[in-house]
Amino acid sequence: MKNKDIIRLIESRRKLSSPGNLKKVEMEGGCGVVGLACNEKISGKHIMQSLIQMHNRGNSKGGGIAALGLNSSQCGVSQKILEEDYLIQVAYLDPSVRHQVEKEFIISNLDVHTSYPLPTLKDYRVVDGLDMKPPEVWRYFCRVKDKALSQFILKNNLDALERPKAEDEFIYQNTYKLNNKFYTSLGEKRAFVLSHGHNMIILKIVGYAEQLIEYYQIENLKAHIWVGHQRYPTKGKVWHPGGAHPFIGMNEALIHNGDFANYYSIAEYLSQRNIYPLFLTDTEVAVLLFDLLNRVYEYPLEYIIEAIAPTTERDFYLLPEEKRKIYRAIQTSHIHSSPDGPWFFIIGQTNTKEKSFKLMGITDTSMLRPQVFAFQENGVNIGLVASEKQAIDATLRSLHQEDKRFLPYADFYWNARGGSYTDGGAFIFTVKGKNLVITDKFGRQISVNKEHDNPPINISAGKSEDIDPAEKIKEFTETIDQRWRVPIKDRAGALSKTEEYLNEIFLSMSAKKQAGNLYRYTDREKKDSLSPPKSKQEILVINCEKFPAEGNGSIARFMVEAYQLGWKNFITFNWRGQRFCACGLGSESNDVRIDVFGSSGDYLGS
Repeated sequence: MKNKDIIRLIESRRKLSSPGNLKKVEMEGGCGVVGLACNEKISGKHIMQSLIQMHNRGNSKGGGIAALGLNSSQCGVSQKILEEDYLIQVAYLDPSVRHQVEKEFIISNLDVHTSYPLPTLKDYRVVDGLDMKPPEVWRYFCRVKDKALSQFILKNNLDALERPKAEDEFIYQNTYKLNNKFYTSLGEKRAFVLSHGHNMIILKIVGYAEQLIEYYQIENLKAHIWVGHQRYPTKGKVWHPGGAHPFIGMNEALIHNGDFANYYSIAEYLSQRNIYPLFLTDTEVAVLLFDLLNRVYEYPLEYIIEAIAPTTERDFYLLPEEKRKIYRAIQTSHIHSSPDGPWFFIIGQTNTKEKSFKLMGITDTSMLRPQVFAFQENGVNIGLVASEKQAIDATLRSLHQEDKRFLPYADFYWNARGGSYTDGGAFIFTVKGKNLVITDKFGRQISVNKEHDNPPINISAGKSEDIDPAEKIKEFTETIDQRWRVPIKDRAGALSKTEEYLNEIFLSMSAKKQAGNLYRYTDREKKDSLSPPKSKQEILVINCEKFPAEGNGSIARFMVEAYQLGWKNFITFNWRGQRFCACGLGSESNDVRIDVFGSSGDYLGS
């Protein structure tokens, strides 16, 4: 886009009335974020368990999801309409205003090919823990009317703009006007636009994200990309459904974990370009900034990431000289609008021109918020990103239960280093057709060299009946702990098999004959009948699967109770992200040993 066209597009927004207040009204703590991209469409139910296991990262004041690359038959439209129409979803907090909203902002400006309300459960109270009724949501498949678009182009001198880009801007401004009239953070809340992109949806509620999936009955909705968010607002109004994540750009859904120290600076930068936040949250200004850099300035993705998360200090000087020149110019222009403070973004994006879908994870330069990436290739390819590894494992485990091509563990896990000269602190999973490609900030494809792989190992040899259970446990534990022993090309399969065999051993100890005098098995159902150990060497084997993550009935509390009965040796397995392991044992517990197996999570001891 030429400079004069950029200026005209920005000038066309001058007629949008400013809400008058740019001050952030809320702060957020350590939110839970998760995203996945797959070269096959997968159901929404598979992201639910990861969201459930990140309850401690939310407080029921905001949950949301985004789905991109949908199934046309499930949406009730043709593939052509799904790909070419704007899929607008409006949340009606006050259903009585629907006809007014449609008259002013939908029917008057848009050709509506299909519209319908999203199905829901009849009674929201059926959903465990959901305290507030979610909004009524209507879905509209639309295109801007030719006459309305032509008048918009003529009125704003946008004739040099490609018609699809002008149509995007019309939809963007139409959404702003609707939200400004029917929903503002500090005013009356009656209706707001959830999403308006191509082949994508956003839903959000005051509650937890998995409650949303259940209430709107999208467990079986299929999509190439899923994004989920558990919100943890710590200051400000909590009854603020529009403040939950994700937030919409144009064809982007952005969620984030963190808090900006320079919200006002970013909002001022945007207002100078006639862009005004209405929901007054960090996430909203983040996606507005991304949309400006992407759709208006048309920066390449690498430069967008540099403008948001600038490369500094040693990493900057390790870049090639030509790249340093470009990055210095970007930083000079955008450093005052670069988000400052702890943050981690997950962004889902549709590209109608390329017919592709992207899942992006971008971390701040200081890396002050947790993030982990993962990839699995086993006949079907899937990339994942989340706040914690255990959330990734929960998604893969759910997929594995339905489709054995997916394995309970990924082939590779890694962390991004913010502002790194090696990979830029950002990774992008791109789905196009049947392919899934991973690239870094610089556009370099990520691959693993399997030519110099480790020699294969015979995991099943450890199952021999002639081997003592203690020796079996030791052998399988070393396979898990010493990753160099596991061949890269079959890491997910090897680790999954190892855990399967270990679980077989541990579960067999529920029979006294199998357990002998050394082991005693228990689980959540049997915990109340636990008695003291018969000897100092006796090991308590605990199946953690059904224990809650925290609270009085948690595995952590049960271990304290067992310790008080005299137990000093623990084997715990089937961890599913529970917290506070060994907390509460006291200062005299140096002789206690706890072995942890499963997906323990980043908050195992806290």
